[in-house]
Amino acid sequence: MSFNTGLSGIRAASSDLNITGNNIANAGTVGFKGSRAEFGDVYAASILGTGRNAVGSGVLLNNVAQQFTQGNINYTENSLDLAINGNGFFVTSDEGALSYTRAGYFGTDREGFLTNNSGARLQGFGVNAASGQINQGVQTDLRVDTRSADPRATSEIDSTINLNSSNVRPAQWAQSYDNASSGDPVYQDAYDETILANSALPVPLPDAEIAIIADTAGRLAAGRATFDPTDSSTYNSSTSVNVFDSLGNPHTLTKYFVKTGGNNWDMYTLIDGRDVATNNLPSPDKTLFDPQPVELSFDENGRLETPQPLGTPGKAIQGWNPVDSTGQPTGADTGVEFDINLTGTTQFASSFAVTAVSQDGFTTGELAGLSIDEEGLLVARYTNGQTRTQGQVVLANFANQQGLTPLGDTAWAQSSASGEPVVGAPQSGTLGAIQSGALEQSNVDLSEQLINLIIAQRNYQANAKTIQTEDAVTQTIINLR
Repeated sequence: MSFNTGLSGIRAASSDLNITGNNIANAGTVGFKGSRAEFGDVYAASILGTGRNAVGSGVLLNNVAQQFTQGNINYTENSLDLAINGNGFFVTSDEGALSYTRAGYFGTDREGFLTNNSGARLQGFGVNAASGQINQGVQTDLRVDTRSADPRATSEIDSTINLNSSNVRPAQWAQSYDNASSGDPVYQDAYDETILANSALPVPLPDAEIAIIADTAGRLAAGRATFDPTDSSTYNSSTSVNVFDSLGNPHTLTKYFVKTGGNNWDMYTLIDGRDVATNNLPSPDKTLFDPQPVELSFDENGRLETPQPLGTPGKAIQGWNPVDSTGQPTGADTGVEFDINLTGTTQFASSFAVTAVSQDGFTTGELAGLSIDEEGLLVARYTNGQTRTQGQVVLANFANQQGLTPLGDTAWAQSSASGEPVVGAPQSGTLGAIQSGALEQSNVDLSEQLINLIIAQRNYQANAKTIQTEDAVTQTIINLR
């Protein structure tokens, strides 16, 4: 019996050595989970069980249990290297056969699918093409869309500006305003239009009152006729921002500010230096180039009183027909209109300053890079500064991780012992977070494994000694006369 007992001990120690050696061999394998040998004692038993004073019959290897503890996370320079910080496994598919892994070596194949170094495709939730939202619960092969990002035409410009309250009216503007008379056609036209508008009112204003209003309108028209975007002496300040037509062509929108009174300013808006209404460039002929300003008014505290966005309930820019540098149509949508919003603009005694500016249009863009956030969202970055979500990595977890079947290549398969996979987005439920540009290292502790080698060797030698001793005893009995 001692021979069998010692032999079982040698087998157990050999298995322990094999398991420890495998752990050491995979100490540098990304996503590897170390195993341990679990032994049980053996008793010779009858049908009715063992006796009270039964002697053991050796040892048996009950289980080789993998330890799914967290490995160290090392950062790399590859954005598609992924690590899981917490519970869960990446789900991969090899022609429909699902497997689960903690090894996050991922890249793209020639078709743009995200694959690991064994060629299996990473699984995730796709994106609804119409809404751009993640299709939660619909698992698919994740794929990188390398097509160019479509352009978007500008629909609103938001600016926050400070106009210098200590500015004075431009000299030419003030001179024309002060010297305007009925002999000036611009003055006379504005005067006549005001009189005509008054006569159309249900209850016209008194002649004396309307004459004052009409005179002011004529003088303003005379002052405004001096505006020339090519002559900086005809305005106080200006600022520009790029806008885009429906084809993604960039255009320069410039706002010019002219002080007309203590708390009053005119704002002219030109696109590519052209009158928005006529697409004409500045010229001596004011009938061809006569941009109309928007009047801005401020209260005594320097706060903008003019309702925003400008042009409400219409649009500040209306009827714009995009043209190229030669004045020819770009082929983009015509009759364009969009808002200009100056909410927060002030008139304080400090230098002219643009404190914030944004617009919602952009040109076409090429794919510049990919990133994956902690929730597994696959985000594409484009050369036009835009981003677009292209999918979401999913993770799977099991009620009994040790029941998974090892497949090699640091992958496992579902089994009846593991239970059904619970699949979801990272950081949902008990699932961990994704670390992009990182890899989870093996959880093998080399120091511990080297100690285990010593223990397994000692056990092997001790069991061999048991057999040797039993052999000596047997020889003694055989040698009896």
